[in-house]
Amino acid sequence: MTPNLILTADPDFADLALAELQQADRTAQVLAELSAGVWAVYAPSGFWLVAERWQARPPIFVRHICPVDTAVDLPDSHKDVVLLERTVKAEFASLIDPALPFSIQARLLADKPYNKFAVNSALSDAIELLTGALLNTAEPVQVLSVVITEPVAYVGLSLAATNLSSWAGGEHRFAREQGQISRAEFKLLEALAVFRIDLPPRGLALDLGAAPGGWTRVLRQKEQYVTAVDPARLHPSLQADAKVRHLSLTAEQYLEAGPDRFDIIVNDMRLDGRDSARLMVRYAPFLYSHGLAIMTFKLPGDGRAAVLDHAFNILRPAYQLAGARHLFHNRSEITVYLKPK
Repeated sequence: MTPNLILTADPDFADLALAELQQADRTAQVLAELSAGVWAVYAPSGFWLVAERWQARPPIFVRHICPVDTAVDLPDSHKDVVLLERTVKAEFASLIDPALPFSIQARLLADKPYNKFAVNSALSDAIELLTGALLNTAEPVQVLSVVITEPVAYVGLSLAATNLSSWAGGEHRFAREQGQISRAEFKLLEALAVFRIDLPPRGLALDLGAAPGGWTRVLRQKEQYVTAVDPARLHPSLQADAKVRHLSLTAEQYLEAGPDRFDIIVNDMRLDGRDSARLMVRYAPFLYSHGLAIMTFKLPGDGRAAVLDHAFNILRPAYQLAGARHLFHNRSEITVYLKPK
């Protein structure tokens, strides 16, 4: 049986991701695990119906999907790129809309004498020459996905919006910046991108458990005035920032002191997801009605689905759950986007 979609998730959350697949199509079959966290799937309902269901209600743990329109046998690794270029010219060039930017997203799941960039370059050059469509790897509208295994390559054309992520395999990467304080900054940057959040101009932001200040630095880059709450010290670069107010308190102590009102509340504290949810509910009255909140839920090794359901139920009386995803930069946690009720 030939797969008709490729599904990607963090291998540590495979059970939850594959359960989401069954919810989208109970007849879907996993045919093979192509690599850690990458599965070849046959869904009788088809890629497009699964994608439509997940557009209406995005999954939390499935990070990326792409269609399989054709499978290309690869009998000689040194001729793979030539075979793929022929296939793309013959089967896909006529399907590319020349008015919409496109991207080639190749993934190599086998040891080959070439890299994914060689595939991307050869195929994108062919499409540009044949169609006149413009290559845009950062913000493509249409995507040609090429998943290369040892014996075969799976190729499919789709809209980036149907793939759950416009990045190959959902691997949303950011360049490390000079002055970066912590890896945690990538989590907030990815959340803002994935949930399409526009922060208010010169908003008032509260960062709970801020130290050493990665999320505070991102908020300052977005021109927010930040109140950073944490007994620990902030990074020296933030201590000198007049638009950062550091309160050497725990989040609970700040509640007792009487918080201000904020446009944004963020929370990346290392608490059990349910405890973080309870804390956010206590802070809900201090969020303006037009505001938003972003938090992470730390999940245990066992019973994660039950913990997640419990945490969501704690939040629901105070917040609208606007989004929840296991992002590429998350580890044993998910990121949640909240709006006040």
